Amino acid sequence: MVASGNDFVVAENLGWEKIPLLARSICSRKFGIGADGLLVLEKSRKADIRMRVFNADGSEAAMCGNGARCVSLWLAARRKRPSSQSKRLEIETKAGIIEAEVKTGSIKIKLTEPKGLSPDIPIKINKRKLRVNFVNTGVPHAVVFTQGLDDIDVFSLGRTIRYHNKFSPAGTNADFVEVLNKDSIRIRTYERGVEDETLACGTGSVASALIFALKSGACAKVNVHTASKEVLKVYFERRKDRFTNVWLEGEARIVFKGEILY
Repeated sequence: MVASGNDFVVAENLGWEKIPLLARSICSRKFGIGADGLLVLEKSRKADIRMRVFNADGSEAAMCGNGARCVSLWLAARRKRPSSQSKRLEIETKAGIIEAEVKTGSIKIKLTEPKGLSPDIPIKINKRKLRVNFVNTGVPHAVVFTQGLDDIDVFSLGRTIRYHNKFSPAGTNADFVEVLNKDSIRIRTYERGVEDETLACGTGSVASALIFALKSGACAKVNVHTASKEVLKVYFERRKDRFTNVWLEGEARIVFKGEILY
């Protein structure tokens, strides 16, 4: 499945312990199917389904915004309702319960309430001082505002921030943001676990939109232009430096179904 250029293998009820090894094998773009991550679906007592997120390196993440949108579409496709009707459902994740609304051509998810918001954290990289903004939108994100986004070495700088002592031991994702206008930004992301730049990151888009709103005063909605060229929409309510009712909206689709010999 794919959402905004973020691609995933979705597997149901694997029921075994060696999922990290499987994730590394399946996500290999030369020796496996090729994906940014493996989404494992299990039965849930709290929601419609439980989603576990395994990155391409085999590490397990608490949440994935674009992954949750993919799973929402997958689950809605199994329910026998007219395509014109919106489908509401809930997904259990390690970060909490994610609400979802699936409509024709659009999947909208409600994230858990952001935490750990810390603007303008001073860090030193290659003997240069840099200010980053931190927020956890289900997983940790360090947001850096810049000009000339196309010229940024996202892999090198992103990896340095990802492993910076300030964010140890868990590490962080790194988002580089360029402001387009009063309600729109452009983003490139280095993803922890993938250990590379990805074409989009759902939780990173939300993190960047919220930090942008905090600094610019933007309210209610921010358009996020991803590296895949899709524009994600982030909705929220804000009271001073607290954000609630945070939603992420964009497209997702099933690319193919099959089996793999492992």
